[in-house]
Amino acid sequence: MNNALGATTSAGPTVFVVYGASGDLAKRLVMPGFAALAAADLLPERWVLVGSGRRATPDEQYREHVRDGLVEFARGKNGVTDEVIESLLPGLRFAGGGFTADDPGELLDAIAAAKDEVGEDAQVVHYLALPPSTFESYTKAIAAHGLAEGTRVVYEKPYGTSPQSFEELDQLVLSVFDEQQVFRIDHFLGKEATQQLHVIRFANRMIEQLWSNEHVAQVQIDVPEVLGVDDRATFYDETGATLDMLVTHLLQVAAEVALDPPADWTSDALAEAREAVLAKFRPMDPAEVILGQGTGYREIKDVREGSTTDTFVAARVWVDTERWQGVPFVLRTGKKLAESHQHVTLVFKRPLNSPQKDDDAAPETLTFTLSGNGSLFAGVTARRPGVSDDLVPGKLYLDLAELPNAEPLPPYAALLRDVLIGDRALFTTSAGLRDAWRVAAPMLDHRPELHPYEPGTWGPEAAEAIAAPYGWLTEKRA
Repeated sequence: MNNALGATTSAGPTVFVVYGASGDLAKRLVMPGFAALAAADLLPERWVLVGSGRRATPDEQYREHVRDGLVEFARGKNGVTDEVIESLLPGLRFAGGGFTADDPGELLDAIAAAKDEVGEDAQVVHYLALPPSTFESYTKAIAAHGLAEGTRVVYEKPYGTSPQSFEELDQLVLSVFDEQQVFRIDHFLGKEATQQLHVIRFANRMIEQLWSNEHVAQVQIDVPEVLGVDDRATFYDETGATLDMLVTHLLQVAAEVALDPPADWTSDALAEAREAVLAKFRPMDPAEVILGQGTGYREIKDVREGSTTDTFVAARVWVDTERWQGVPFVLRTGKKLAESHQHVTLVFKRPLNSPQKDDDAAPETLTFTLSGNGSLFAGVTARRPGVSDDLVPGKLYLDLAELPNAEPLPPYAALLRDVLIGDRALFTTSAGLRDAWRVAAPMLDHRPELHPYEPGTWGPEAAEAIAAPYGWLTEKRA
């Protein structure tokens, strides 16, 4: 079994099938992740990647398509050089003709030929780099053509677009695959810095001792974005901030913060601990959710006329465990806001008999930055040096990139690596996702009113109350 703190198992011969191989997701994220693994020498010794699509495309033409995408989105990042890109191309094949339950196109022959190259015992990994609306038909096609047994399958997010659609999809998927074969991707859990949350907590006694309602007054999970949705408006208008980020990512990060110590440090135990605490999250009260839509969103090409899709959400969530009873977890994300960052902040209660008398003074905090390589900083109070008795805020800072031999993988590369070796610690389980939908269901059934906000601001003013009495602390530090 793989260790959740860093699996070292090597992947055997692999046939990697990418459905939607010519699409935007494959070009921007999946193939650059694959290239990052190649740069780190983490691909199997023997592998073939088969791209699947509707149009008949010669292998060489597909290789050119992948080369162009890697030059645009991967070259110069994470060790991906021109040499690395060229080394990948001979392993690429393409199977056209589409892939349905009635007609497999060229895919069955392409997989058979790939196994002839790398070995009949090669594992097969199916990666659905496709819109969620196609998951059902492709799952049925994989089953119809005998490609499910003994294989692994990766589903992109969102895995369902409502509690009902999640249940329908999951019942179908689990009628075709065993749970251990299914990898529901969440690139936030794949972030190096997200993985550091439980490591830094449990490996440092001084931090672990503070990790409860005895010391923590509030937990903030704050992921604003300056980017808009112009390049993927069709997808986004069907999901919005709530489905694209809150249900899919932020609740999983909240569970990573809130989990109790796992039974051990295996992948299964860590996933079980995250799943167990998600079951204790209280369903959201719509009165504790603020939805917003940026001015000008409805004018974007491919956005439906009169769209009521939310581009901003802020919510207060409660975790009914002994450790976190009474501590609000406040979550925020949105498009075209004043700043982009990804922060998890623990806000601490003021010490008893504190010399700090100003009720409006900045609280003591511990913040994890999830973007990039990650960092950790603590907001502390100290006396201003000199003859003054003034108390002033200060900061203790650790940049995780400065640790010895720090070479983090980008999230998609880390998740692809875990799929190849069968490590499911960083993937959402069926039960965990069911609980995430349960938590969100009341506000999805009774959606709060939509507040307008101007691009470049911090979103609707009403969202400030969600983080009361402190307000959004990363906003104040900006």
